[in-house]
Order: sequence, then C-alpha cells, then structure tokens
Amino acid sequence: MPETTPDQPGGAPDPGLARLNALSKEDLRTELAQCLNVDRWVEAVASEAPYSDRETLIARADSHARGITSDEVATALARHPRIGEKAKGQDTESAWSRGEQSAFAADTDDASARVQRIFTFAQGEYEGRFGQIYLVCASGRSSRELLADLVARLDNDRDTELTMVGEELRKISGLRLVKLLEAA
Repeated sequence: MPETTPDQPGGAPDPGLARLNALSKEDLRTELAQCLNVDRWVEAVASEAPYSDRETLIARADSHARGITSDEVATALARHPRIGEKAKGQDTESAWSRGEQSAFAADTDDASARVQRIFTFAQGEYEGRFGQIYLVCASGRSSRELLADLVARLDNDRDTELTMVGEELRKISGLRLVKLLEAA
C-alpha cells in the first residue's frame, strides 16, 4: 500500500507535515525545541506524532503550551534574546528570532529612535523588577506597541507576569510551529 501524505485544508498534500511525521522521535524533538524550549511540551507534542493534519498538530501543540510553569518560563527564556538585540547564531531559531523582531529594528526615524531608547530604559527596569528578560510575541509589532506593552506589564506582580510570559511563549511557539511546517 503506498504511503499517504497528510493533507492541508482542501485536500492538497502537506509536505511540511509529511516531513515532520517522517522524522525520528529524536529529530522531531530537536525541531520542536526550536519552537518552544520546554521539555514537557516537546515530549507531549512529539509523543502524539504522527499527525493526520496540520490543524490537529497546531491545536495539540497549543493545548500543551497552556499553563507553562515558572520553571518552564525560565528555561524557555534562556533561548530568547532581549528585544532589540539580534540573535547571533546562524541556526533556524536565531533566524526566526531576528525576523520576529524585524519590525522593532526597522523603525529608524528620529521619533522611533527615541522610543527605542525609552524602551531600552524600561526594559532595564523590567529586568530589575522581575529578574528576567522582557518577552513578548513581537512579530509585526512596532517599537511603540512594544513599549506600551512593556510599560503596562511593569505594573504586574510576579505571578501575573509569569503567566503573561507563558502566554507570550505560547503565541511564539504557535508562530514558529507554522514556520517549521512551511520550511518543507
């Protein structure tokens, strides 16, 4: 019997999903860790493979990303650069990070440069208050939007902020999982 390729909506073959489904469990875990460096999440998503369709994979991954613990936040943050600092590596995850922050980096007029200086100061305040980098799903968001979010989050207590960071990690993992599927 011929091997079937998972389908995208509308019945078209989904080469990205087929590629992920064909990986060994170890290679799949490596790929998934680029999306969210949380062992529990990686193991849960990998253990349910192979997936019949993209929607199921994305929904299950999202479900497993809900309720990220404070210990998991700390682990995941270790692989994220500060907003405004370019990821240094040449690997896929570093490239994704640079792309996610591209709108922030693209703001180059004088007003935006001023906003970025204020952002850098507020980011230092955040790090002093919470003892970790400020993390947000930055894709497509301007420096002004990120500054407004950062300033608002400075009013959070530690538990609320850890919950917020977990939610941002969940959003980032969803975007990165789609990029992983599109990389086929």
